[in-house]
Amino acid sequence: MTANASSPVRTRFAPSPTGFLHLGGARTALFSWAFARHHQGTFVLRIEDTDVERSTPEAVQAILDSMDWLGMQPDEGPFYQMQRMDRYREVIAQMLAAGTAYHCYSTPEEVEAMREAARARGDKPRYDGTWRPEPGKTLPPVPEGRKPVVRFKNPQTGATAWNDLVKGPISFDNGELDDLIIARPDGTPTYNFCVVVDDWDMGITHVLRGDDHVNNTPRQINILRALGATLPEYGHVPMILGPDGEKLSKRHGAVNVMEYDREGYLPEAMINYLARLGWSHGDDEIFSREQLVEWFDTLHLSKSASQWDPKKLNWVNAHYIKQMDPAELARRVARRIAARGGRPEKTDLPGVMALLKDRAETLEQLADGAMLFCGEFKPASPELAAQHLTERAREALADFAARARDADWTRESISALIKAVLADRGLKMPQLGIPLRVAVTGQAQTPAVDAVLALLGKETVLARLEAAQGSR
Repeated sequence: MTANASSPVRTRFAPSPTGFLHLGGARTALFSWAFARHHQGTFVLRIEDTDVERSTPEAVQAILDSMDWLGMQPDEGPFYQMQRMDRYREVIAQMLAAGTAYHCYSTPEEVEAMREAARARGDKPRYDGTWRPEPGKTLPPVPEGRKPVVRFKNPQTGATAWNDLVKGPISFDNGELDDLIIARPDGTPTYNFCVVVDDWDMGITHVLRGDDHVNNTPRQINILRALGATLPEYGHVPMILGPDGEKLSKRHGAVNVMEYDREGYLPEAMINYLARLGWSHGDDEIFSREQLVEWFDTLHLSKSASQWDPKKLNWVNAHYIKQMDPAELARRVARRIAARGGRPEKTDLPGVMALLKDRAETLEQLADGAMLFCGEFKPASPELAAQHLTERAREALADFAARARDADWTRESISALIKAVLADRGLKMPQLGIPLRVAVTGQAQTPAVDAVLALLGKETVLARLEAAQGSR
C-alpha cells in the first residue's frame, strides 16, 4: 500500500546533529522542501538526535541556521527524537505483545560468531535467529542477569519491493535481511525504528533522501507493514561527487553550508545551483526559487551522481549579483565592509555596488572593492608614485583640478572634463587616467575612473590631488 495520490503531501528532512549541515544534506532538504511546496503540502523538519555521544547543541543550531539562511523554513518542527522516547517504547511494547518483535539474548560476540560461520559456509553473514520464536520451537534458557535487545521479526520469505521515485523498481529478498535490532539492552531504540515511528506518526507521504539509505528502506517498509501503517513513497537521490569524480570531501567544499555565507555566496544562488545538482528543467540553468517550486517534480531527478563544480557555482553567484538591485546589495554587503574596518555610511553604497557588481563573483569581493570608498585612504607607494606621477602627469593633474573646482560633480561631467584635458594637452587616456587613479586612490587599477571620482566626491578628490602635488 502506498500513499494515496489524493492525500496532502507531507515531506520531511531529518538530519542527525552529529556535525554541520553539508551540501548533500542541504540538497536533500531542498528537494523535499520544493516537492512539498510544489504540491501545496507540508515540509517537516525532524532532528534525529538519538546518537547522544555525537549529537551537540552547536550542530543543531548550525542546521537551523543553514535552513534559515537558505530560506527553507519548515511548516512543522523541528521535532527532536530524544523528546519522543516514551512513544518509541510504547510501540516496541505493542510489537512485543503482537509477536512482531522479540527479545534476543545473544551477545555481540555470539552474533559475530554466527556471521563468521555463515561466511565459512558461503552464506550472507547474518544473525541466525536463535531467539526468534516460531511455532513448535523451544527457545534456549534465558541467561541469568543478561539484558536482551529487541529484534524485529522480519518476514523470511518473499520480497520487499517498491517503485522508487528516482531509481525505478527496487526489490530485496526478505531472506537476505537480518532480524533488525530495534532496541538496545538499555531500552533505547535504534535509528531505523525511530525513523519508522516518526514517519508513521507524522503522516509522511514522500521520503526523498540520499541513496546511501536504499538498504535501510526494505527494513523500514517491513516494520511499517507490521505496524499496519500506510507506506510513504520513497525516492533515493544519488550522491554528489567532487570535481575529480571522487566522493565529495572537505577539500572539494563539503563544509558547513554557513561557510558559503561567510565566503559571500547568495542563498538565492546556492538554491539555484544545488537544485541543478541532480534535477533539471530542460536546459534552464538560472531560475528563481518561485520557478523551482513551480517546475519541481521527481520525474526529472537524475539517476546518476552529480558533480560539484566550484567554478559553476561562482558563475551562478555572479549572475545573481549582477541582477540584484544595488540598494539590496548594499544592505547585504554593509556588514562585511564594517568587519573590514570600513565605514559603509561614508559613501553612496548603492552607487558603489552598481559600479562594482558586474565584475564580482561574491559579496566578499564586493566588500573588498568597496573599501576603496569606505576604508582609510592609503596614498600610493613611493615606487608607484615615481612611476606614474611624472612632471608631465602632475601638470595634467593640476589642470584637471583647476577645471574641476567649478564643474558639476557627476560622472558625465567628470568624463567630459577628462576628455577636455586630454584634448588640450594632446594626451591619451592612460596618460591622465592612471595618474588620476594613483593620486586619488593610491592604486593604478580601479573601475572606471570617472565613476570612481564621482563616488569619492569633489572635496575628497581635490584634497588628494593637492596632497599628491605636494608629495614630490
